[in-house]
Amino acid sequence: MCLVVSTLTWYPTYAQEEQESAEVYLEEYTDKFQENFFEALKQKGIQNYDRAIDLLLKCKQLDPSNSVVDYELAKAYAMDKQYVQAQEYAVKALNAEPTDFWYLDNLLHVLEKEGSPLEAVKQEIPFANQKLQQNLALGYFKMRKYNDALKVLEGLGSSAFAEELTSKIKDSLQTKKEERTVSPVVTSPKKDDPTAQYRSQIEQLLSASDYGQLLAISKEAQDSYPLQPYFYYAYGAALNNTSNANKAIEVLESGLDYLLDDDQLANKMYSELSKAYTSIGNASKANEYLNKIKPGL
Repeated sequence: MCLVVSTLTWYPTYAQEEQESAEVYLEEYTDKFQENFFEALKQKGIQNYDRAIDLLLKCKQLDPSNSVVDYELAKAYAMDKQYVQAQEYAVKALNAEPTDFWYLDNLLHVLEKEGSPLEAVKQEIPFANQKLQQNLALGYFKMRKYNDALKVLEGLGSSAFAEELTSKIKDSLQTKKEERTVSPVVTSPKKDDPTAQYRSQIEQLLSASDYGQLLAISKEAQDSYPLQPYFYYAYGAALNNTSNANKAIEVLESGLDYLLDDDQLANKMYSELSKAYTSIGNASKANEYLNKIKPGL
């Protein structure tokens, strides 16, 4: 150790070369990771799951603690019907980010494909986390497991989120549909209505094509009000226009689960989904959503 320090002290040009070499290596490492990761997403999008998994495993070697890689591996393995591996990586991702809704949602769908209950992994995840519990109730609602969602809500106590979701669940159990209209332009939001304020901001950002700012505002709105499909549309549109089509697909398709009797908003979401699938080279899915758009609206 002393010899190395002495050598570096007496020959500063050598130390500088070592530092420059390390920086070059880091750049190559980052470029290689990004190249493999984005190619993996492309391969997954065109249903070449084996290739996607291989590329993601290379990313895992380059960055073992990256939860996004674990999440994408879980999705790719599940799509390839390798559910044991999918569950392993889904649990890893959720443990890294216990409050992330998408990580929990992914785990729930993997378990459903396996035919396993959540209790099978309950001891492996931070189950008592309050935000995770909220996400769990929301996930069950999305999956139309209404009684399971109600059981989770019972343990959460009183909150605006619990009241709104309970109301929606009861309506669904009684096979009633809520009427909901989202105006394309909100000109004078009520000061006591934060969702209207979010919509007003979002419409202005969409009109200005300010997708960078829209990305932050729409994600905040969707996180704060996860039952509002309009915010999923806005977040998906922002992702689509900031070169993240795969995430846009996930968000937009998730938002469709909350969409009731709003053909104009549905058309916007279908259009964004068609655009996203076109971006990743999946023409059949792009056309599928394009054909869903109702004319004359």
